[in-house]
Amino acid sequence: MRFKIFLILIVVISGCHKGEAGLSRVDSWAYQLQNANPEEIVESNVDLIVMDYSRDGTEAGEYSQEDIIMIKESGILPIAYISIGEAENYRFYWEETWEENPPDWLGKENSQWSGNYAVKFWSDDWKEIVFSYIDRIIEQGFSGLYLDKVDEYEYWSDSSNNEALLLNEEEAADSMVEFIQEIKEYCTDKKEDFILIPQNGEGLIQLSNGKILESVSGWGVEELFYSGINPVSGDETNFRIDLLERVCQNDKIVLSVDYVDDGSGFSGVNKQRIEDYIQKARENGFIPYAARSDRNLDELNLYP
Repeated sequence: MRFKIFLILIVVISGCHKGEAGLSRVDSWAYQLQNANPEEIVESNVDLIVMDYSRDGTEAGEYSQEDIIMIKESGILPIAYISIGEAENYRFYWEETWEENPPDWLGKENSQWSGNYAVKFWSDDWKEIVFSYIDRIIEQGFSGLYLDKVDEYEYWSDSSNNEALLLNEEEAADSMVEFIQEIKEYCTDKKEDFILIPQNGEGLIQLSNGKILESVSGWGVEELFYSGINPVSGDETNFRIDLLERVCQNDKIVLSVDYVDDGSGFSGVNKQRIEDYIQKARENGFIPYAARSDRNLDELNLYP
């Protein structure tokens, strides 16, 4: 796989203090979930990489300890992606019988992402699966977890969802906060200074009165300034920024990814949009990653 590195000079106006161990030096990151090449990651010179524990998500494609050690020895923090709010039918834990006879904790398939299924994340059976997944990740040598679908609490408290248990938002949020706390304790018992970074679902910060920030090392956020190549409304962005500023105030890192690169090359309108996104993220103290607008996250797309 080949990729180009484009250089953009951005004035850093403010930033999170990033007091967590191992994160104080992080000022750049990349996000690749499919077919990531450890050698290319090493050559990228980013400070942190969010990647899958497997080249293709399957058990057969798992990275070796040597792969992860190579990334760490280059000075890059390897953080493993894991979905804790949805089950994925290509993972090692999936059983074919679930298609016809799903367990009680398995919900409907995500209409936007084939093969991804909502889960009752408060279920002990699902938690056992997640903990077994984490064991594999820790054994590989990853430095932390990037927790996706923490916003699944919104799904199970949405009255328009015909399979929801009609939990109110606070009850659903409390269950997710409790789950993340359990993950923190589980990881800390096995490995000190293990990094936890949830993605999206920053409403948990408000709904938990900031309690969730005691269990995480930072926060990841998608489509804060742009939804694809289209700007997000100022009101929505400002509301989310207010919540994410609490992350910074607690000396935590904020990783921002917007899917703003349409693949047409680093010129013209595409260049202007990429630069605008990066500047806005930097101005708010967030660390930006400008990803391709197809959202496939199948290549390194770097703009130092």
